[in-house]
Amino acid sequence: MFCVLLFENCIIMTLKNKLDDTDLKILDIITNNARIPFKDVAVEVGISRAAVHQRVNRMVELEVIVGSGYNINPRKVDFSTCSYIGIFLEKGGLFSEVVQHLEKIPEIVECHYTTGQYAIFIKLYAKDNEHLKEILSKQIQKIPGVSSTETFISLEESFKRTIQVFE
Repeated sequence: MFCVLLFENCIIMTLKNKLDDTDLKILDIITNNARIPFKDVAVEVGISRAAVHQRVNRMVELEVIVGSGYNINPRKVDFSTCSYIGIFLEKGGLFSEVVQHLEKIPEIVECHYTTGQYAIFIKLYAKDNEHLKEILSKQIQKIPGVSSTETFISLEESFKRTIQVFE
């Protein structure tokens, strides 16, 4: 499980080297149930509650764990239309400026710089198709540098999961 990269006579340890099996077990447990008390994690992993707390804090500092909180079901708060939008740019160099504009649109929940036909691929939630149309025509398509968009409406999220880190 240890990886070492050689680069100009220097040894560079990958992030995987900074995580041991205990860290990976902790990640597996807390990604499956973010509300589990550390004392229960400690029992399952076989270490003290303080050790779990220290390891989680270290993984936060290493940016292995990013963010925390609750997941909201968009449909339960009246955002029933989930869509994915591929964005074509006039020039690839406009990526950063376009992303700054996209960040200001609260309905956009993900934004990716991609290979393939789209320069940017986003995920957004709208209240309905009319709301989606307004976001597209009055906001996204008016951003300087956006040449066109292609929209895909999700009919159903079949499943969602995080990366499995412990085998």
